[in-house]
Amino acid sequence: MTVKVRFAPSPTGPLHIGGARSALFNYLFAAGRGGTFVFRIEDTDLERSSRESEQDIMKALHWLGITWDEGIDAGGDSGPYRQTERLDTYQHYTEKLMQSGQAYYCYCSEAELEQERQELSARGETPRYLGKCRHLTPDQRLAYEAEGRKPVVRFKVPEGQDIVINDLVRGKVVFESDGIGDYIIVKSDGIPTYNYAVVIDDVLMHITHVVRGEEHLSNTPRQVLIYEALGMKAPDFAHISLILNTEGRKMSKRDGDTAVMDYYHKGYLPEAVVNFIALMGWSPSGEQEFFTMEELKQAFSLEKVSKSPAVFDLNKLNYINAHYLKQKEAADLVELVLPFLRDKGIFPAAVLSESERQWITAFVEAVKEKINCLSEVKDYIHYFVGTEVDDFTEEAEAIMQADTVSAVLDLFASKIRQAEILDMATSKCILKEITKELSLKGKDVFMPVRIALTGQMHGPDLDRIMALLGKDNIYGRLAQTAGRRS
Repeated sequence: MTVKVRFAPSPTGPLHIGGARSALFNYLFAAGRGGTFVFRIEDTDLERSSRESEQDIMKALHWLGITWDEGIDAGGDSGPYRQTERLDTYQHYTEKLMQSGQAYYCYCSEAELEQERQELSARGETPRYLGKCRHLTPDQRLAYEAEGRKPVVRFKVPEGQDIVINDLVRGKVVFESDGIGDYIIVKSDGIPTYNYAVVIDDVLMHITHVVRGEEHLSNTPRQVLIYEALGMKAPDFAHISLILNTEGRKMSKRDGDTAVMDYYHKGYLPEAVVNFIALMGWSPSGEQEFFTMEELKQAFSLEKVSKSPAVFDLNKLNYINAHYLKQKEAADLVELVLPFLRDKGIFPAAVLSESERQWITAFVEAVKEKINCLSEVKDYIHYFVGTEVDDFTEEAEAIMQADTVSAVLDLFASKIRQAEILDMATSKCILKEITKELSLKGKDVFMPVRIALTGQMHGPDLDRIMALLGKDNIYGRLAQTAGRRS
């Protein structure tokens, strides 16, 4: 059997981590088996759906490196790939269900339905529609229509039937049809509901496997009944686990449940986000924890997807992203770092000069071992730009009171003035010369110079700071430090 899967989001907002994981698992499952991955849009929520959200979802998927063989902007033989462009198709199947007596018009008002729900709840029963309009006569229908009531179409749920789902992740799951009630498949405005349209789409697009979030499991019996009523074979289902925070609760924005593109804007690398998402609910064989997309395609299987909830651990994402940052050449990160520098008013010109590019490359090299994501470069830029020095901590202030500090800083200033070129090699040489000429230990030179230039006792390598600050900024910082010490 040729595998064919789909990712079918509703364009009612940006793509979040849970949706991205569903898309990734489908993509990997198809790619690893030489199958087809379809991307379509479920836009029957007319009030909330937008083309802007659709574009955002596509942009996020492309950023992650998830592409599709068939669907929106790719074309294919099973289109169109937006549900609002398939209404005639749904109507055709609705008429078949009506003619076979498996669906019917329902004229119940919302007030009547609410009363029914309250009565069932009061008896301790599951609220559901009890089939009031199942057997309306033509005269009763005409009477309702004369009142101006617009009907919905309900599916007639068979009674006393066990609906068995052999889920590829969760195993055998059984639902009782008597607990479902006749449900709406077409709304009064003629728009099909999710549980109906998704079945027609999956059948006509020849979907073999439906891989989606656990929250859709409760929808599955309704969909299976539609397949059976139309005499169509249902695909294999695989419902992947919920994503919880590290405390075992439902994710919130505080935990990192943000739009995928927010991670782009924070400076995470797409390969790191993909690696992180893949490991939420899927356990590879062996000890490997870092995977390329190609390796994921070969390694991924539904058999290794856990039925237990996945955990979103931001610390793990930071760990993975930091790993990928360290593997990158600094020059390859320049364009990604640039927006965060411009946020600080640095390098505002649209086009970088060669010297500016070299400066940013050296800056990235100086800090990339210390950051989890690229936005954190903003926490380090003050070491390398401008004449301002941070306030001394109490411990740093004590160090600057040592008898040798004045001699160190005076000689340091003299060496800087004499240097024709101030690069990393020259900076290292200057510090070594001061140590030798004043007969001091290294820390008695390095620490006062570091504090004089940064106000801090720790930070990026001092020779990198000196080279990137340049002479003028060093003079300014030494002058500020001297004023603070006098």
